[in-house]
Amino acid sequence: MTLRKWFYIFWTTILIGAVVGGIVGLSLQTMDQDFVFMGMSVMGYNFFWMLIAGALFSLISQVGFFAYLIIRFIGIGIIRNYWTWNMLQLLIMVVVLFDMAYLGYTNVVGTIILVLLCAAIAYFKVRITNKNALIPTFFFMTVGTLMEAQPALVMNNGFASVLFMMIPLFVCNAWQILILSKVLKTNKEPF
Repeated sequence: MTLRKWFYIFWTTILIGAVVGGIVGLSLQTMDQDFVFMGMSVMGYNFFWMLIAGALFSLISQVGFFAYLIIRFIGIGIIRNYWTWNMLQLLIMVVVLFDMAYLGYTNVVGTIILVLLCAAIAYFKVRITNKNALIPTFFFMTVGTLMEAQPALVMNNGFASVLFMMIPLFVCNAWQILILSKVLKTNKEPF
């Protein structure tokens, strides 16, 4: 990974986060007039801050993504067996998903929707790279996104707040995990 490649991932992820945050925030505000951001209800002012919030969510996503890459590198170095590492990731994923639904941070329907969306991203990642990407992608998309969205899940400010944070995080995580193989030129077919 060169600095130029990292800059590309960094700035495109910030742009995607800002755009998605702005679209989601504006959509939530037009559908629910009670949804205000930063204590203001002026739509233009809010839209600007929603873009900024989306960019900040993309930074959270990037920190989580690179933390996962480092933990994966260390974990594989310690365990030295990909099958064992993948089974450990699956176990952690099941525990996290169960805890999220059981402790009430997310409802069961929301957890199922997240799992299905993460499975779709993992399937697409396998199609552009190889079958070994299935479990790491599925793990990062589920556990990574839930850990990054923890502030919105814990605050209980309502469904709109969770959507406002989860959607940009999910899109940024999906973008990073899918674009990484293209940037590093490890795709098996054109992206």
